[in-house]
Amino acid sequence: MGNVTVKYINNLQLGIIAGEHRLIADEPKEKGGDDLGPNPYEYLLAALGSCTAMTLVMYARRKNMPLESVEVDLSFKREHNQDAAGVEDKKNFMEQITREIHVKGNLSEQEKNRLLEIAQRCPVCRTITSKLQVEDTIYLNQK
Repeated sequence: MGNVTVKYINNLQLGIIAGEHRLIADEPKEKGGDDLGPNPYEYLLAALGSCTAMTLVMYARRKNMPLESVEVDLSFKREHNQDAAGVEDKKNFMEQITREIHVKGNLSEQEKNRLLEIAQRCPVCRTITSKLQVEDTIYLNQK
């Protein structure tokens, strides 16, 4: 699928190498960063939004739907569950991504509903809603 390398630059700035593309991640100034790029959650939302839009465009093309454009607005929130207020245990947090999909075109109600179903099946959505496992290895560079 793809490989990405993330490398520390300075303060909270991180260089991201994805194939031939160079990006930067950072945190806002109020969180100690220099605000030189999106933060990691913004990249997560961008991954979901771009996958959603690409999936819908590809599906509409295959099905000859009159889809003219797609725009996806996303937000992320994390808050304590009501019965666990004040508890710092991670399992007592509710995390939610809100995804609003705006489509343009002469689409029927049935086509619009089908596009919503397809959006819920985009690969990144399936990945982040699955029981994803991260396999870690750490190396100490002696350079």
